[in-house]
Parts: sequence; structure tokens; C-alpha cells
Amino acid sequence: MSEWMKKSPLEWQDYVYKEVRVVASEKKEYKGWLVTTDPVSANIVLVTFLEDGSLSVTGVMGHSVQTVEVVSEGDHKVREKLMRLFTSVDCEGYSPEDLEKRKNSLKKWLEKNHIPVTEQGDAPRTLCVAGVLTVDPPYAPENCSSSNEIILSRIRDLIQGHLSASQ
Repeated sequence: MSEWMKKSPLEWQDYVYKEVRVVASEKKEYKGWLVTTDPVSANIVLVTFLEDGSLSVTGVMGHSVQTVEVVSEGDHKVREKLMRLFTSVDCEGYSPEDLEKRKNSLKKWLEKNHIPVTEQGDAPRTLCVAGVLTVDPPYAPENCSSSNEIILSRIRDLIQGHLSASQ
């Protein structure tokens, strides 16, 4: 097992939004901005900005990763650009302040109903419910994801009820 696979998700978080060089099995080398690492498989998602203004997204299988080396820390502009790449189009109609209010309102409501909820990520935008479900901005039922269909359905219904009551 490689050193990368032995790291914890919190250790992988230190590489997010940084330009890295990844050496994988068979000495294949990848370079790009690390956007995320899958907490189960240790797979890495890299984004490379191309000269023509487009971008390339590359996935590197976690089991093949030998080393990950930080090449550049990047700046605030690069970080914002990377964060917006995979943000829901639904968020474009909301200001950052509105999204923060929606997140805090939903979080307080879930806590009031004794549902465990935490914020996750470097720039905490995602809510994690009971450790098995995530809610991304703009915090509507369709922004929930979970592999547990029963919990997913119930939390979506609860969020819909919260949104209906708050309007």
C-alpha cells in the first residue's frame, strides 16, 4: 500500500486547491490543480487549465498513486476559479451572503430537530448530515447526495418542509 493510501482524508485536504505533481504506477506523471480526493478509494481529481481557455479534468486511481508533491500553493483567484468549476448552476442567483444565510438556517433547523449536522471542507460550504449525506449550495432537496436512498429521501422531504415553512 502506497503512502498516499495510508493518509487520512484530513491529510489529503492539505493538498486541495494546490498545484501538484502525481507520480503513479509505471512511472506515469500527472500535473494539475488537485480539486478533491475520494475518501474511500483515494482517487484524485486534477484540473489543468489549457492555453485556449478550456480545461482538462483527470482522475488518477488512488491505488496507483505513488507520490504527490505540491508544486505551487496558488492564490485566492485560482482557488475561487477551482471552487466555481463544480458549483451548481443553481447557486448563480444567490450572493455569498444569501448562501451563508440559507446554510445557517438549514443547519440550525436540522440541529433543532436533533439531526446531527456538520460543515465540511476547507471553505465550509457543504453540510454533512449524520455522516452519510451531504447538502451542497444552494441547500435545496435536489442538492442532497447519499448512497443510502432511504436517508436521502427522508432528508430531502425534511428540507422541502423547511423551505416551504420559511417562505
